[in-house]
Amino acid sequence: MSQDIIAIDGPAGSGKSTVARAVAQALGWTFLDTGAMYRALTCEALHEGVDVHDQGAMGELAASARITTLPRVSVNGRDVEDEIRTEPVNVAVSVVAANPLVRSSMVARQRELAGAQDVGTVVEGRDISTVVFPNATLKVYLTATLEERSRRRGEEGVESVERRDLADTTREASPLRQASDALLVDTTGRRVEDVVEEIVECLKNITSN
Repeated sequence: MSQDIIAIDGPAGSGKSTVARAVAQALGWTFLDTGAMYRALTCEALHEGVDVHDQGAMGELAASARITTLPRVSVNGRDVEDEIRTEPVNVAVSVVAANPLVRSSMVARQRELAGAQDVGTVVEGRDISTVVFPNATLKVYLTATLEERSRRRGEEGVESVERRDLADTTREASPLRQASDALLVDTTGRRVEDVVEEIVECLKNITSN
């Protein structure tokens, strides 16, 4: 892939979406929210009555679903922007994201979307730098304290965030982990602007060498 990629990973509430979107805006690049893609698919499964624990059925749904994240999140032409953060989705999305058939379809689609851009792409998720774009121009791993991340997630609370952390880090298919060559950034108590500046400066250093 010839386009530059900034791959941003991290646990729930670490600031991935906010930071990634701001970095993309600062650079004039495309932003791809992969977490929203998995949530959109989860919304579709719940809407259509598909059992999220049925790996085969979910794999088929993932292969056929038309998911977009800009300007709003939609699946098969249905706007789900306001649904993807609801409690039913919060509970089910970990099961969906752990499905290897789902991840296979999603990874292919994410690579396709990034490859179709005329500019660089900032991609955020939980396996972006380790699986989806292992050769990304810059890899970033965002983290923050559990208390900070729970506060950011608002209605989810500490138990929900801990449950998501456990599911993300222990699943067999593409578990969440920090790439060995990723820039580690703790966002606890930091302004978004400062985190963005650090990432952009790191990119400049890489591309100038």
